[in-house]
Amino acid sequence: MKNLKIFLFGLLVVSFVSCTKDDEKPTTNVDSEMVSVNITADFTSELDFNTGIDLANNNSSYSNKSINEISVVAPCATITVNNTTPGVFPKVFTIDFGTGCTQNGITRSGILTITLSGYVMNNGSTMTIERNNYYVNLRKIDGTVVYTNETTNVATPQWSRTVTNGQITLPSGGIFTHSGTRTVRQTAGVSTAFLGDNIYEVISGTHTVNRPNGSTLTSTILEPLIKKYACNYISQGKLNLQGTVLDGVLDYGNNECDNLATYFHNPNGQTYNVTL
Repeated sequence: MKNLKIFLFGLLVVSFVSCTKDDEKPTTNVDSEMVSVNITADFTSELDFNTGIDLANNNSSYSNKSINEISVVAPCATITVNNTTPGVFPKVFTIDFGTGCTQNGITRSGILTITLSGYVMNNGSTMTIERNNYYVNLRKIDGTVVYTNETTNVATPQWSRTVTNGQITLPSGGIFTHSGTRTVRQTAGVSTAFLGDNIYEVISGTHTVNRPNGSTLTSTILEPLIKKYACNYISQGKLNLQGTVLDGVLDYGNNECDNLATYFHNPNGQTYNVTL
């Protein structure tokens, strides 16, 4: 496939800068760490989904047509598959990133196992993603992610994404658990032979993050999140964030491919600039 960038729902650091001078509360009161973990949960799920799409596309498992393109998986990773016969499922891919493998500014280590029950684009097929000692940019990512194809109109393919037993361990040692379900649909690039012009929207669903001390954050879709396959970042859309400390809206902007967003915190009426 084209030399594609991978969706990034966030990087390791999320910085908040108040847009007003008379901030009565410390910026940390908006719990930027919790927001960062929530973004990382979405980011890593979509990152691994893109890996699965890439492998399926280059192993005659994306649809019933075969299109071989340049892989977006870093060449330093070792990829094996249980069978290479077109149309024979399940297919189990093992991607070993070793002690560190970098592509598009993202460093991964450990092992991903991706199991396809059928062609990715076929209704009812599933992609199951499992992690083994898996790290993304120094954060340990655990949990199982299942994408289930729920397409009813072939012009707009659709998947549900369910995360179970999710856990993110920060370099500092902090541990957060998370789970949830999102609905993702493809709105562009369906009829073309390449993945590079694909555009996806996250249209509904909730995701919850928990701290060990009992603090929680739940994010729901207010406006669809626009994800261009060829862009590193969510370029548009809004999330409603509700939690022990957070109460507001995260806005990803006006469809520009950048790493900027804003968070409006309802309790103090302030807007914070967010750099992913």
